[in-house]
Amino acid sequence: MSTERLPARAWPQPLGWLGLQGLLLCLGLMSIAWNLVALVLYPLLPRATGLRIGRAGISRGYRMFWALARASGLLRMDAAALQPLADERGLMIVANHPSLLDALMLVAQLPLSACVMKAGLARNPLLGPGARLARYIRNDSPHRMLQLAIADLRGGGQLVMFPEGTRTTQAPLNAFQGGFALIAQRAAVPVQTVFIDTASPYLGKGWPLWRLPPLPIEFSVRLGRRFAVGPDVAQSVREIERYMAAGVAALPRQPPP
Repeated sequence: MSTERLPARAWPQPLGWLGLQGLLLCLGLMSIAWNLVALVLYPLLPRATGLRIGRAGISRGYRMFWALARASGLLRMDAAALQPLADERGLMIVANHPSLLDALMLVAQLPLSACVMKAGLARNPLLGPGARLARYIRNDSPHRMLQLAIADLRGGGQLVMFPEGTRTTQAPLNAFQGGFALIAQRAAVPVQTVFIDTASPYLGKGWPLWRLPPLPIEFSVRLGRRFAVGPDVAQSVREIERYMAAGVAALPRQPPP
């Protein structure tokens, strides 16, 4: 994805609001279209082929969305830092979580990656087929989720997780949940930290879809340190949490309404 900066486009407030809603509508329509394709492919393809095509298809779709968003001048994302990770196998990727768009940013650049998703979404007939084809990890059973995540990483996949568990509500970060470190330890893979920087409150916790934020909305991604999880998982979680809390950029953000 090109990261060349475009000049700010002046959007009158009503048109800016309509443009932003139009982008979200396009994202929804693209998601539905891909899920219909995945619904057909899922019973036809072998597991390994379906996983590869499913993850690549989701990643390509998100890249198309970000290209459209960038062309509009409303949303900009600089995620070039992730490019060296795109082909690396067996990697846990953890990031802070300021916005609902975070997973879209990371997965767009990481075609080998999977996410942990809510079981209800995986069963949704309009949203679930793509996740099932890509063999995303369902969270309906903690034990089963752990097993699937470990197997996926040992098989050469990447797993994107947000240790805060939800979007950031307490500066600099919410307290970390330790599941990511336990999975990484048992799969014997490193933990790559990633920082998502934004000064925009858009789609953060408590921000309604209908409210227009200052434009353009800008996100950037930085690579942090890579950690090996030791025998003491809790200690590793604390170490990674301290490191990420210290590394989150102190950008001014508007409070949610």
